[in-house]
Amino acid sequence: MLVNKKTITIKGGRFSSLEGFYDEVDKVLTKNIEWATGHNLDAFNDLLRGGFGVHEYEEPIRLIWESSEKSKTELSMVSAGQTAYQALVEIIKSHEHIEFIES
Repeated sequence: MLVNKKTITIKGGRFSSLEGFYDEVDKVLTKNIEWATGHNLDAFNDLLRGGFGVHEYEEPIRLIWESSEKSKTELSMVSAGQTAYQALVEIIKSHEHIEFIES
């Protein structure tokens, strides 16, 4: 049986920094929450799980990162042996309910 997944798009053209990335994912992964999300890797991981107004907890979704090559270049600061972009993608890919597409 085919599952019709919600498609959520991170638009890499809208940001050029890690803080800008967090602002973008707040826009696309949350809706009608009355508190500020954390702007860090742990909070991003939590948002991907769902339950913040856009998709339900662990609901299968398709996540597209548009302009991912631009983001890969701009989020190239290294910490703990990997770039910010690599760390973000690793977190995304750790969620089995997410079909991830870089474009």
